[in-house]
Amino acid sequence: QVQLVESGGGLVQPGGSLRLSCAASGSISSISSMGWYRQAPGKQRELVASITSRPRTNYADSVKGRFTISRDNAKNTVALQMNSLRPEDTAVYYCRVFLYSGTSYWGQGTQVTVSS
Repeated sequence: QVQLVESGGGLVQPGGSLRLSCAASGSISSISSMGWYRQAPGKQRELVASITSRPRTNYADSVKGRFTISRDNAKNTVALQMNSLRPEDTAVYYCRVFLYSGTSYWGQGTQVTVSS
């Protein structure tokens, strides 16, 4: 079992920045990759960024050059630095971790609203 606690969401103006953080506890030694997903109203949940244990990163085209995912294995955290935010980035953002067994766990979600 892995428990995830997210923080850092909020309201920001277009062009602003936010940093999301996700802290993992539980069966931490079995975590392989970690990622951030988002779901906007009326839309499907989509991958924003992911990072493996190597680490190797992957980004959705819509956030490349603006968002940066990072991972601190010592603290068991994964962060998403979001810069140059746009109204279309408004969504609930979810942390997800994958175990080497193939099982995955989701965080509770944190709201990000980009609006003037």
